[in-house]
Order: sequence, then structure tokens, then C-alpha cells
Amino acid sequence: MPNRQGQSKGPSHVPSHHVHQPLARLLGVEANTTSHAEKWLSIIGSTLGMAFACWLSSQLPGGNSLAWMLASTGASAALIFAIPHGALSQPWPVLGGHVISAFIGVSCQRYLPTHEFAAIAATGLSIAAMYYLRCLHPPGVATALFAVMGGAEIHQLSYSLLLNPVLLNACTLVLAGLLFNNLFPSRRYPSTLGRSAAAASNLQEEDVAKALRELDSFVDISPEDLSRLYTCANSFAEQRRREWQHRESRILRLRPRMKAQPNPQSSKQKRAN
Repeated sequence: MPNRQGQSKGPSHVPSHHVHQPLARLLGVEANTTSHAEKWLSIIGSTLGMAFACWLSSQLPGGNSLAWMLASTGASAALIFAIPHGALSQPWPVLGGHVISAFIGVSCQRYLPTHEFAAIAATGLSIAAMYYLRCLHPPGVATALFAVMGGAEIHQLSYSLLLNPVLLNACTLVLAGLLFNNLFPSRRYPSTLGRSAAAASNLQEEDVAKALRELDSFVDISPEDLSRLYTCANSFAEQRRREWQHRESRILRLRPRMKAQPNPQSSKQKRAN
């Protein structure tokens, strides 16, 4: 039944964003604050990096069969050029993650009885090795599976697969990331390059590192960048506090003037009397 304002009662008129926001949080949809320029830098950098890797693969012997290796290379390109400051995108995770996972994949394929069991073991062992060797890089798991499921031509390469194309492609992407990302002031790769001194703050990088260990969960951001983010947020909070204090002081200055002004209605009543 419609109410007096002509609006019906019930859940059909609940604002849609009240429903969409909890659903987005549940699905992990985050607010993307990057500018369009930053998005296009990621797109162009990934395209150029993959073009370089594809060209290099085409020049190698057996380039057609090794082209499947570009699947994990593309995933690495997305990390290096779209998230250049992320912990998963740094040179050691890229290089170590691919080579170590390839070693595990080749070993599983050679010494385990079935392809299915080898693929399962390669997935778990590569993740474990990357974790403990501090080179966690998700595309490395795809490299391990490529070594297991790549076919007879890939299996014949055995451990030489680690150098060509695995290490070669990883080095190609890292080099492309170095050349491209460091052309722009907003980017640095590796993340330790060009880091400016943090503003004065009671928070130290050691404090952030301890907090991350206490959290006991992998976070794709370095303690240095997290400290910079906290310092930047503090500066905006301080700026907002100063603006609020300035508004309050203006209101306090205006109050005596408003009290001193005569009320026109009271003056009319006095004249009438």
C-alpha cells in the first residue's frame, strides 16, 4: 500500500547501493583508486613486455612448443607492470618463483608414477618452496604444471628447461620492468629504488614489520610502502583537522557580531508600543 507521499512500503525501495556494498565486500571487490593514466601505463607496459617475450621465444629452437610457457609469463607481466610495488612482483619472487617451481615440476614429472599425481604434488611443493625461500610468485605454479603437462617434447628437455625458456623469460620480464617502470616518477622497480625518506612519524618500519608478523598472513605490500601509506594518511588526517579548527575559529569570531546585530522584529514591536 502506498503511503501519504505516494511511496510504497517494503524492501523494494531500499537503495540499491545498500545491497550492493555488502555483496561487493563479500566478493572482494575493492575500490580502485588508481588514475586512468596509471591504468594505461600498466596496459602499455604489459603489452610491451609480452611482445618482447613472444619475440624472444620465436627466435629460440622449438619456439612453437615453448610458446605454451608464455601463459605463466603473461601472469607475471600483469604483476610486474600492474602492481610494480607489490611484494609478489619483485625480481627475486619472479626469478626464484619460476625457476624453483620449474625444478619441482620437472622432478615430479620424472620421478612420480602418473601425470595426475605429479601435477598435484608439483602444485603443493612449489607453493611450499616459494613460501620458505621467500619468493612467493603465483605464476610459478603454472610453470610447475607446464613442466609436468607440457608433453613429450617438453619432457625431453628435462632440467635444461630451467634455463631456456624459464629463466630466460623471467629475466626478460624483469629487465622490461626495470626499463619501463622507472621511466615514470610514480613507479619504481624494484620497489627499493628511489624511495624517498618518510616524513617524521612515531611509526617505524620495524613496527610495521612486527605488525605484519603478528597478523600471520601474507600481505602483498612491503613494510616500507605500508609505512609510507600510513604517513601519507596521517598527513591528510592532520590537514583535515586543521581545516576543521579553522572553520570553528571562524564560527567563534562571527558569533559576537551576530549577537550585536539588532533583531528587526523586536525593533518593530518597540516602535508599535
